[in-house]
Amino acid sequence: MTAKKELSIALCGNPNCGKSSLFNALTGAHQKVGNFPGVTIEKYEGYLDYRGYRIKIVDLPGTYSLTPYSPEEIVTRQYLIEQRPDVVVNVIEGPNIERSLLLTTQLMEMEVDFLVALNMMDEVEEKGMKIDDRQLQLLLGCHIVPTSAKKRTGLDSLLDHVIRVGEGKIELQKNKLFFREGLEEHINEICELLAGVPELSAYNSRWLAVKLLESDREVYREIQRQPVWVKVEVVMQEAMREARRLYGSDPEELISEDRHAFIRGAMKECVSMPGKRRTTLTDYIDMVVLNRVLGLPVFLLVVWAVFHFTFTLGAPMMDWLSSLFSMIGVFAGRYLEPGMLRSILLDGVLAGVGGVLVFLPNIVLLFIGLSFLEASGYMARAAFVIDRVMHRFGLHGKSFIPMITGFGCSIPAIMATRTLKSRTDRLATIMIIPFMSCGAKLPVYVLLCGAFFAPSWAANILFGIYLLGIAVGLWTAWILKSTVLKSDSEPFVMELPPYRWPTLGSVLFQARVKALMYVKKAGTLILAAVVIIWVASNYPRSAEVESGLRRATAAVMADPGLGAEERESRVAELLHAAEREQLAHSLAGRAGMLMEPVIKPLGFDWRIGIALVTGLAAKEVVVSTMATIYALSSDAEGGDLQAILKSDPAFSRATALSLMVFVLLYLPCVAAIGVMKKEVGRWKPVLLYSAYSLSVAWLLSFITYRGALFFL
Repeated sequence: MTAKKELSIALCGNPNCGKSSLFNALTGAHQKVGNFPGVTIEKYEGYLDYRGYRIKIVDLPGTYSLTPYSPEEIVTRQYLIEQRPDVVVNVIEGPNIERSLLLTTQLMEMEVDFLVALNMMDEVEEKGMKIDDRQLQLLLGCHIVPTSAKKRTGLDSLLDHVIRVGEGKIELQKNKLFFREGLEEHINEICELLAGVPELSAYNSRWLAVKLLESDREVYREIQRQPVWVKVEVVMQEAMREARRLYGSDPEELISEDRHAFIRGAMKECVSMPGKRRTTLTDYIDMVVLNRVLGLPVFLLVVWAVFHFTFTLGAPMMDWLSSLFSMIGVFAGRYLEPGMLRSILLDGVLAGVGGVLVFLPNIVLLFIGLSFLEASGYMARAAFVIDRVMHRFGLHGKSFIPMITGFGCSIPAIMATRTLKSRTDRLATIMIIPFMSCGAKLPVYVLLCGAFFAPSWAANILFGIYLLGIAVGLWTAWILKSTVLKSDSEPFVMELPPYRWPTLGSVLFQARVKALMYVKKAGTLILAAVVIIWVASNYPRSAEVESGLRRATAAVMADPGLGAEERESRVAELLHAAEREQLAHSLAGRAGMLMEPVIKPLGFDWRIGIALVTGLAAKEVVVSTMATIYALSSDAEGGDLQAILKSDPAFSRATALSLMVFVLLYLPCVAAIGVMKKEVGRWKPVLLYSAYSLSVAWLLSFITYRGALFFL
């Protein structure tokens, strides 16, 4: 059998250009997800077999340019430079072609082997636009293939072109992008100096020259390490002087002007818009969702609806999973003899890991809802609406984008603050992101809401918890921007994409990715944490407790007035009582007892204290720790943690509300703290933030607990 030839493709394009939909349409179910090396940005890879080729497709993060300011821009650029895919497919949004062409011009400068997928052609036709793709090909110096990922048209033609480019049958033509005369001369001079440097052979010399004149910090650092820098610097200084003398601007501004002039010319020459613009569905919806009065209430209503959707549909599935784990526990308990193996499997692994996995339906449903809102175009409107609120608290409007990201995970959200130009805005935003409810906190909320409140109330409480996180974050930002981080906020400009009905496959794919990550975490980090917690909760053993258990068991077995079943029941009661005493004597128990005086005013006992400490590894571990410790201290069999908590006299609705508030506001996971230090650059601000967050968490949990005791 002849081995298939291999070909690698990178999909590159703006956010909301249909790139991921095209990726899903091409690869189907043959996808895998990981992270790019050294960063937390997700890496989507897919494979397909086509005309004798095994084609690998990488869906690069959506980005508007290749200037290395945001994590997405850095990852995309480094991948194109270092991995050098055989073909780059630049996905352009047909209805918004002018905006998409900025990234295209930068790909032209890199002189990679690329072609353009002119996507969403169905919407182009609906709008009455005319695009002369043949003339545009001549200007861009690459082939253009009209496609529609939604309607799955043009896909075969795109793959045929990709193969021809990969085989060298379509050569990259010389594009028509040139900079003004003085700049071109200096670019060519720098090109000649860099072309003969072996250490720079991986880079296109013209691209390096343009980036140097744009003051690109990454390229600067690379060239400054080379001996040729001495000569290059002379040319750059001359270019700077001439640009200021002739045009009154720096080369960086002139390059940007020339790129946009090229784009405007291409639009005028190749694109014609309908004479009279029709009012679209997007316009009608925006009249409501962007209204100065209605915009914010509509946003709150939409988020509230997502939480009700999560709980209403998730409750039956969660109950089914909970029953399944309980049945597994009861079944396994019948065949496992009392002892270490039984305890670690039932009270450790099953209770801990099962206690986390039972909330998988809610996790999936929430991410389906959020993915739908993002893919439909509404989340961009939400950022626009919230911008007016943000400015009142001294924050840049762009700060809301990392805050939204923080609802998924704090780590990429903190990294996303690199897009903020003002250092004070960056620091303030970094300090409030951990107050957003990341996905790892959701299992804690679902556990406690489901155990102590009806589904309708549970959704309202979850909605309130998310709002509380935003409120505390904004309050913190106001304090910071009014004191140590004083500065004026910049105006906020953001693209509002047209509304689109998301494809079911794309939404489900995003949810599947999150679900698999959650399950993987449960099977690795949380499983390891559960075993450690079980050991810490069982050792050291108390010889006195074991001696008392043996005496009491012997007395029960020797009692002639007891039947076999009653003896078995009494022995089981003695075992559970001994386990509770051993738990208090264990390493975890002793540590919890030391913490209890500090957290008792919040309604917490030492068991919850241990869960909060282990939750610094990952917030899901709070649930698995509680499952392990409460299973050891409960008479109930199986993994139904909610039933155990409801039957525990020390746990009440007030305790549940207080614990949710504390988990929301106290320290983020250790990984997030590490990223925070890396982005801030010093430990002092991070340590001050840690003290502040713990204080705020304690104070608001105390108020919540006391208020709940009074009203509930």
